[in-house]
Amino acid sequence: MTDRRGGAPRSEAARLAILRATARLFLQRGFAHLSIEGIAAEAGVGKQTIYRWWPTKSDLVAEALLEGMLMPEHVVPRFDGALREDLVHWMRTVMAFVDDPRHDEMLKSLVAAGTVNPAIGERVRENLGADADLVRRLERGVIDGELPATAPVGSIVELLIGAIVLRIVVRSDADQEGEAERLVDVVLGRYAPGEG
Repeated sequence: MTDRRGGAPRSEAARLAILRATARLFLQRGFAHLSIEGIAAEAGVGKQTIYRWWPTKSDLVAEALLEGMLMPEHVVPRFDGALREDLVHWMRTVMAFVDDPRHDEMLKSLVAAGTVNPAIGERVRENLGADADLVRRLERGVIDGELPATAPVGSIVELLIGAIVLRIVVRSDADQEGEAERLVDVVLGRYAPGEG
């Protein structure tokens, strides 16, 4: 494998050792406490080897994420019903993943890393199923008359993702029963007193 920036060829074994070390330390310490020095020591390589191939620790985290070393699970949306039903099912699935205590620190660290490197945030979105499939489902909703022609599809996606990110960052002790339904109804503009 050749370095994309035109430098010396990089060893695949060293690349994998560095990415695995990044993933291990990221999961142990989180993004804030991850350091190139620590990764180099864990992988048994020199710091310059890492810097030659990845300019920042966020680039390392992004590649480890792309390789499936940090967030191996992927939420696959089921879009085979009515629009509201499909979105509620997706929200419930994502909420179950986000609420799993085993994913708490990883997700918080990935959100932090995503503020530094947009590629990380984009990959997390994809793993949560908020990628082209969700956009296509909403666009199909417009075509099928489930949403008005003027529906802001991009904004709907951002609002749903925003609710998920907020859920990752701030845990709530509030009653969660029916929350997926309420969020979808609010975002779709259908919420009215007595319906939630």
